[in-house]
Amino acid sequence: MNNSSLQSINQTVDTNKSTGLKKFFSFLGPAYMVSVGYMDPGNWATDIAGGSQFGYKLIWVLLMSNLIAQLLQSLSARLGLVSGLDLAQASRKSYNKGVNICLYILAEIAIAACDLAEVIGMAIGLKLLFGMPLMYGVLISVLDTFLLLVLLNYGVRKLEAFIIALVTIIGVSFLVQMIIAQPVLTDVMQGFIPTALNHDALYISIGIIGATVMPHNLYLHSSLVQTRKFERTIPEIKKAIKYNFIDSTIALNVAFFINAALLILAAATFYKVGMHQVSDLQEAHRLLQPILGSKYAPMLFAIALIAAGQSSTITGTLAGQIVMEGHINLRMQPWVRRIITRVLAVIPALFVLVYYGESKATEMLIGSQVILSLQLGFAVIPLIRYVSSKTTMNTFAISLKTKITAWICAAIIVALNLKLVGEQLQNMYTQSIVNPILFYVLILPLTLAILALLVYITFVPLKLDAPQANLEGMHERTNELELHVKSPYKNIAIAVDFSNMDDKAVSHAIAQGGLLASYTLIHVVETVGALVFGKDVDDKETQDDLVHINGYIAQLQAKGYTVNYKLSFGNPKKAIPTTVNELSCDLLVMGVHGHNTFMDLILGTTVETVRHNIKVPLLIVN
Repeated sequence: MNNSSLQSINQTVDTNKSTGLKKFFSFLGPAYMVSVGYMDPGNWATDIAGGSQFGYKLIWVLLMSNLIAQLLQSLSARLGLVSGLDLAQASRKSYNKGVNICLYILAEIAIAACDLAEVIGMAIGLKLLFGMPLMYGVLISVLDTFLLLVLLNYGVRKLEAFIIALVTIIGVSFLVQMIIAQPVLTDVMQGFIPTALNHDALYISIGIIGATVMPHNLYLHSSLVQTRKFERTIPEIKKAIKYNFIDSTIALNVAFFINAALLILAAATFYKVGMHQVSDLQEAHRLLQPILGSKYAPMLFAIALIAAGQSSTITGTLAGQIVMEGHINLRMQPWVRRIITRVLAVIPALFVLVYYGESKATEMLIGSQVILSLQLGFAVIPLIRYVSSKTTMNTFAISLKTKITAWICAAIIVALNLKLVGEQLQNMYTQSIVNPILFYVLILPLTLAILALLVYITFVPLKLDAPQANLEGMHERTNELELHVKSPYKNIAIAVDFSNMDDKAVSHAIAQGGLLASYTLIHVVETVGALVFGKDVDDKETQDDLVHINGYIAQLQAKGYTVNYKLSFGNPKKAIPTTVNELSCDLLVMGVHGHNTFMDLILGTTVETVRHNIKVPLLIVN
């Protein structure tokens, strides 16, 4: 069965062929793709707001967030490396369907909030660099929807290299600005000492935590580490965990440097001269040149902002695919998935810009990060519970010390969020910010329901610990094939996809050829890894498909039929006709699933393209 989302890139980077330092470097990459989520435009807004309002006093919040992030990301990597599951699929295995739907909705809200930050950040960057109105920048941001799809055609390592290049641009930009700003080192060091937080500082701090420890990164990391193929022995798994921990430490410390540089830049420029309310990125850009006396500082600021938005867009897309496939077992075509995510971000952005003006853009950025933080507990708690389970993680379950530390981190996150939610509810009630009926009928019950969900996922026994617990794959399988009669064709190809349509397709094929014909079962591996690497891909889904197809062959051969198979890779619209023509088959039998026009758009259609590209009859089985 298919045990992991993003099977498209699972085990597509073979580390077995490398030794020594080369082997270490072969594991580096996933954490850098994750780290871009820690330096997206949402971080910029919270860091600048924190630096301008409170000087260097919130650096300790950044450091705490970074340490929490390193712990949680290492747990996420451990989950993927040991179990072969990403966090969304672990949740589907751990909780019932209703809970998973709720967790999926919350995860999608978080991803939409993250994408909103990237849309606004990209639009602001374009305006700062080219003078383009925010409205146009938001609309143009829709076009980068397909950037990920283009990059994946060049392979996972190329995608990682592209992301690292963007991170380098951001880092160099802020290093230069830091040199220009010349902050006082002793003041910076004092910022590492924890201080009490008033309401405003708490709101900004929670935004910083939400912008730093991002929930979708936990889903993403648990899947990306599975791009590395290595031997499934205890020493090799330990080595993989070690290398990924080093990868995470380096990448997240780079992210910490960039976030700290932003906050320090704001403190050394705006707070220093008494500008304590600078949180607007456009205003920050405008003030950099007169304060620092350099025309290059604002230009570098804008370039880095665009780079941050683009890099985060790519990883947000992958995270969206993970939560959809993992929580609710639904796989869409990547471009459809990306359009949905981007539209969910563009619509509220356009609404706010049209009705409230461009001045509210940065408020949207900070608000989006607070939403991310509020969702964080719903990702962190299942992660900790899963990696603590000896039943599923065996000897790789986390130690008691790590477990206690992880739960303390989770408690800090949840406590800060509960404090913020409590204060917001109190303000709504005492200051009559919303209609009392709306407050009691909708807002308060919804808040209590979400709180109940948090309690449930924290304390309910996990289904995964039960022996009968199992994770459904993307494919449905039939147990036995019901077979029938015979006829004229001698070399018949049958397209199979491990669904209940295979019974009918195989039966109709045998009705045409009987015992005298030979049969070739064709299955196309459609993962992104297959699209990129073709027959060289050796991911989990390919291995599972081989097991399934050999099961079919064993059944047919036991009944006296001559059967072989052909596993193809990539786009079935191209792979199926190519295979049929190469094998000189005299009939192709395909099953169809009865999609209507809308579902064809979502899930894709193959038959129409195939029938125009083969030279033999096509039998379509409904």
